[in-house]
Amino acid sequence: MERLLENSRTLKLDHCYDALCEVILPKARFLEHPVGNFLTFKKVVDSLPVARPSQIHLDEDMIRIGKKQDIDQGTYDLLFEKLRQLRPWRKGPYDIFGVEIDTEWRSNLKWNRVKDQIKPLKGKRILDIGSSSGYYMFRMAAQDPLMVLGLEPQSSFYYQYLALQSFLKLENVYCIPIVFNDLPMMDGYFDAVFCMGILYHRRSPIDMLKDIHDRMAPGGEIVVENLVIDSHENTCLFPKDRYAKMRNVFFIPDLASMASWLSRAGFSNIRCVDVTPTTVEEQRRTPWIKTESLDDFLDPDDPSKTVEGYPAPVRAIFIAEA
Repeated sequence: MERLLENSRTLKLDHCYDALCEVILPKARFLEHPVGNFLTFKKVVDSLPVARPSQIHLDEDMIRIGKKQDIDQGTYDLLFEKLRQLRPWRKGPYDIFGVEIDTEWRSNLKWNRVKDQIKPLKGKRILDIGSSSGYYMFRMAAQDPLMVLGLEPQSSFYYQYLALQSFLKLENVYCIPIVFNDLPMMDGYFDAVFCMGILYHRRSPIDMLKDIHDRMAPGGEIVVENLVIDSHENTCLFPKDRYAKMRNVFFIPDLASMASWLSRAGFSNIRCVDVTPTTVEEQRRTPWIKTESLDDFLDPDDPSKTVEGYPAPVRAIFIAEA
């Protein structure tokens, strides 16, 4: 995090340097003496073996860091055990010195739906909201952006990112363990914003989209991936209690409503580039998570519905301009 402040002039962050300091420095002090899960996962990352990768591939479906031949068997066994202690691994997949992390989500499938629809990222200033272990940030980094900033408040995911960065050492990728609401305004700064799998967790999705819009440079591009109802009737599902066993799901719009949200937030050139039902080929239980997955969220007698009786998950990708 401090590296972001150190590079603020290069990254043209001078106008919001003081506001970033107010966010980053207290968080950095906390992480020097963390408590709870942050302490648990910090100990794991601090005890990772030291290894230098002979190769790095960020532009493949499975991000590859080094080869098994780069380390001895004892180092491999220690690395395997430490990475397992960082479960659950949601976003990936990764191959780290031969340790293949089969994440819950095959995130490459989503990235492949996005990558050919967006403007080139070279030289861009990018924000990834809810960046998890960093899979999408690392895929973006392959295009040589000026910077990618991730926001990831969950302790396990943030330390997964730190674990991977300890080997990757990417100079243009940063992450702060905060929620979006804690990010300083940074008016007109970002050329591209990725908000994928986040909006349906917000009680006020239009307010969030407006706050994103205000942080974007004119002509900047937003990528929103969200749960949707596959219709064009300008309707919205508000689950009574849970949706697919998730308590923190609020508004699930149909395609017309999603476009209206973006328009009301100030975006233009709004287009839906993909609508895909979520399947067990994309989201499933693996040894690298310790929790339930999609199969457990669907009605066993009718997989077109969730266990609560709502339509099963369908996700859409919208792209728009600030």
